[in-house]
Amino acid sequence: MRDNRTPGFVTGLPTPQETLARTNWAELNHAYGRATDAPRILGGLLDEDQAVRTEALDDLHHVLHHQNTLYEATVPAALYVAALLPDVRMTLPVDKSRHSFPGCLRAELLAWIGSIAAEVGDTAEVAAQRLGFPLDDYPPAVALRELRPALFTAACAFLDDADRHVREAAIAACVPLLDDARLSQHRGTLVPLLRQVLGTSELWQHREWAIDALDAWGQDSTGLEGQQNPFLVCDTELQADDSPWRPGAGNAQGWSEELPF
Repeated sequence: MRDNRTPGFVTGLPTPQETLARTNWAELNHAYGRATDAPRILGGLLDEDQAVRTEALDDLHHVLHHQNTLYEATVPAALYVAALLPDVRMTLPVDKSRHSFPGCLRAELLAWIGSIAAEVGDTAEVAAQRLGFPLDDYPPAVALRELRPALFTAACAFLDDADRHVREAAIAACVPLLDDARLSQHRGTLVPLLRQVLGTSELWQHREWAIDALDAWGQDSTGLEGQQNPFLVCDTELQADDSPWRPGAGNAQGWSEELPF
């Protein structure tokens, strides 16, 4: 829901400027230590220079959410990103590699929200419990879980966006957020969007995610086609330091949830 009193921002969230000003970044950690550079990274998402925006997006993934990890600084960064989504500048492009998903900066930021949301979702909880590290014992995970309703509201604003890439990214971002018991009643709203939009995507990763979500929710995924040739995901030129993308983890520049073999 957008706040009519504050055009361009989302109800229930501080403005991006408020998050930057109110957060003591020096007391928070990210992948490389104290998050004193987080305001620069986040501010770079609004830069007029496409190269600067691209670098900021890369740092969002690889500094504030490195290797799918949640850090203390990831939480206020999520507040900032969610509040930034309605900004008209989010329709600007960023540089793409041959592994990139298509779409403007808004689509990329929605994918990032889906990525961090998946790290506190049901699948992540099962994996953490199995490894002996329950999410309830990890403060960044606990804090991010509390933000899920606000993040869901922010993503929902783009479920019917005119830009197909943004629309798909919004649906994909909402899926892991709906693991929250406070939000699970909204799954019914997403079911037709999973079938008709994500399930018919040109991206096989999105189609697979639609199938997985429908199956997990006890819904019929008959007729949706995932990846027909699993060996197409193999790429002998993929560099060793490239992180494979999976829905809700890593970045939006790569592959799918898990290699299907």
